[in-house]
Amino acid sequence: MNKQAVIEKEEITGKAAKYQILVSDAMSQEGLLPLLENTDVHCVEAYVDEVDDLSQFDALLVRSATKVTEELLQKMPNLKIVARAGVGVDNIDLDAATKHGVVVVNAPDGNTISTAEHTFAMIISLLRKIPQANASIKSGEWNRKAFQGSELRGKTLGIVGFGRIGTQIAKRARAFEMPLLVFDPFLTKARAEKIGVIPATLDDVLAQSDIITVHTPLTKETKGILGMENIAKTKKGVFLINCARGGIIDEQALKHYLANGHIAGAALDVFEEEPAQDKELLKFDNVIATPHIAASTKEAQLNVASQVSEEVIRFLEGEPATNSINLPTLSKEIYDKIQPFYDLTKRMGNLLSQVMKTPVQEIEVFYGGKINDLETSITTRSLIAGFLQPRVDAAVNDVNAALIAKERGITYGEKHVENTFGYSNLIHAVVHGEDRKFEIKGTYIKEYGARIVSINGFNVDFIPQGHLLYVQHNDKPGVIGRMGQLLAEHDVNIATMQVGRKQEGGEAIMMIGVDKTVDENVLEAIRKIDDIHFADKIEG
Repeated sequence: MNKQAVIEKEEITGKAAKYQILVSDAMSQEGLLPLLENTDVHCVEAYVDEVDDLSQFDALLVRSATKVTEELLQKMPNLKIVARAGVGVDNIDLDAATKHGVVVVNAPDGNTISTAEHTFAMIISLLRKIPQANASIKSGEWNRKAFQGSELRGKTLGIVGFGRIGTQIAKRARAFEMPLLVFDPFLTKARAEKIGVIPATLDDVLAQSDIITVHTPLTKETKGILGMENIAKTKKGVFLINCARGGIIDEQALKHYLANGHIAGAALDVFEEEPAQDKELLKFDNVIATPHIAASTKEAQLNVASQVSEEVIRFLEGEPATNSINLPTLSKEIYDKIQPFYDLTKRMGNLLSQVMKTPVQEIEVFYGGKINDLETSITTRSLIAGFLQPRVDAAVNDVNAALIAKERGITYGEKHVENTFGYSNLIHAVVHGEDRKFEIKGTYIKEYGARIVSINGFNVDFIPQGHLLYVQHNDKPGVIGRMGQLLAEHDVNIATMQVGRKQEGGEAIMMIGVDKTVDENVLEAIRKIDDIHFADKIEG
């Protein structure tokens, strides 16, 4: 793309078009045809610093190179939509876009098949030693004995994360006659039976799988999920695959278990630092690697460009954005009124997702008080998106949350009620699982912000953010003291503590705010304290 090309394109297309669209990163020309062939569109392909006047554009299409910042948005006052031809939106300032009333969309489905196929290519290449054999024969050798491989048939494949990509991998693995174990907190028995996989705990996947492939988002919970402790639980001779996000497999732990022979091999398309910096890891003969190309196929690039092109046209013509990452288009007046509740429900959904670790079938949301005067469908979608995001291998937003919930067999609904338990507004969310339910109540108070005021019927009052510990225990003297002492021994400082009980000497809960993330060793020590039934961390 260069300035002369921009000028020529403007001369051919003319400026009388209804919509002005800037494509600022290289994209598939075939994928852009919905824009290029539309007579209502004047499409300019140029880097943003090559365009003298950015104020004319209604839409901006980017990949990962263009940084959509507050500064750029100020230069584009007419901008209505930014479309990312891909999944990740790390290069886009979502808060700034929302503030400017600009909708941000992506293409969440475009690279599903390419990533699934690349993962399978990596699995086969690793077990059959194809890259090593290729390098050997090209160097003039003919050493057949050095490259004896293993068949896939009969090997148990463990899939950690069962979203769109994990599901596609399972379909392909069945053709290879591989038993399939899946760890995903949202996987219901009905969906597992339909696809032909066995739902399992993470420990069971680790202990029973011959090959483990990860397909989760990179979150605080999944970062290093295959680290020193968990890799030790795997079979000796296990194969590990990561074509999802760098950091899900701890590279230091991976090197340790490769060096001592516990891991038979690893296939990596993503790394903690990119370009890949750890040369020691890449020197292992039983490690094969590619430079983050799982989504790099002609078809995938065509799909993502085509998806965002069609999405932009539909949006500019007045249809809702189906893959919006930020808030749907709202007037400033409505946005200002709904935002506090929108943020509260997003946090409530995230909290529920972390404490409800079993498969979920239904989510109910009840509204009482002044919030009933607002458009609560927006806050309901926010809660569902907050609930799904920590566990799903794709961006979840208010628009696609309903579809993603449906794909995972989760139904949801909202009701308006009169009882507010004394609060001017109250949001009550109930999550129903296969074997239990969990419920919380939240409110927004202008002077104090968002608050959680009830958990499973226990009265509390805390802000749903930061590092939290959720503890269920018997209401007996000394329990809280032993808890505080144990945290002190592990150098964990308590910032806040809320205790709730229904009756003296009965069941009780603690919600403790601490200054740093609590590791699993501390949680295990807490669970061993007499009269404590349950303890887990929540990251807000």
